[in-house]
Amino acid sequence: MAKRLLGKEVTAALNERIKADAEALKAKGVNPTLCIIRVGENESDISYERGATKRCETLGVACEKILLPEDVSQEELLATIDKVNKNDQIHGVLLFRPLPKHLDQSVIENALDPAKDVDCMTDGSMSGVFTGKNVGFPPCTPQACMEILDHYGIDCTGKKAVVVGRSLVVGKPAAMMLIKKNATVTVCHTRTVDMPSVVREADIVIVAAGRAGVVDDTYLRAGQVVIDVGINVNAEGKLCGDVDFEKAEPIVEAITPVPGGVGSVTTSVLVGHVVEAAKRKFA
Repeated sequence: MAKRLLGKEVTAALNERIKADAEALKAKGVNPTLCIIRVGENESDISYERGATKRCETLGVACEKILLPEDVSQEELLATIDKVNKNDQIHGVLLFRPLPKHLDQSVIENALDPAKDVDCMTDGSMSGVFTGKNVGFPPCTPQACMEILDHYGIDCTGKKAVVVGRSLVVGKPAAMMLIKKNATVTVCHTRTVDMPSVVREADIVIVAAGRAGVVDDTYLRAGQVVIDVGINVNAEGKLCGDVDFEKAEPIVEAITPVPGGVGSVTTSVLVGHVVEAAKRKFA
């Protein structure tokens, strides 16, 4: 049976470091602060907001909220972002997306100062991921994948890694981050020919396909480390990943469960980015 790469263990270690950094900043008179901007009343946004707020409280990070109506004008939202950009007491900003259709999301995203962009919303932050420069922050989910690999001592140097999925939210940034760890990376997508054989060649597999159980035992072999980013609801109404866990666990060397894997780490990564943003500003 595979070793389970549990998010709670990674989160506990990460939280310890974040809390210590936050306390060190406070000793210098800096109170690391996250600003959450939410447009409308989307239930999933509210749920994530609740978790982020609680994690901030636990780790000693302040959290301010700006709640705007669903029909907010583009001008008002841009003015709100301009205001938080200019507020030196706010170090990180989380804007929930997707935005309502009457808003130009690209314009609004890129209005945010990349230095405060703690979940890689801006083109500037994404350029930092692809160039390796210290601009903004990477998306929280692929960063959570890297935190799991680091925590469990999984060395990527010289390893073959496959990322299933090519979105800018997870797939492409994860590939760049694995390259930074000296892995040799292949990205699979819907047009990949004979994907199972490509994935079987990998030592490390990150799956962000967006489809429940799409990666099964035909994709896998002994000795692999599998990071499952997917969060889906199956026919029985239970949360499940993009990997068929029951078929994968007897085969691979290590695997993240869903729930209890990557998702449980992302909120701490977000708060860690806020603290790091404060450190950069006052270094």
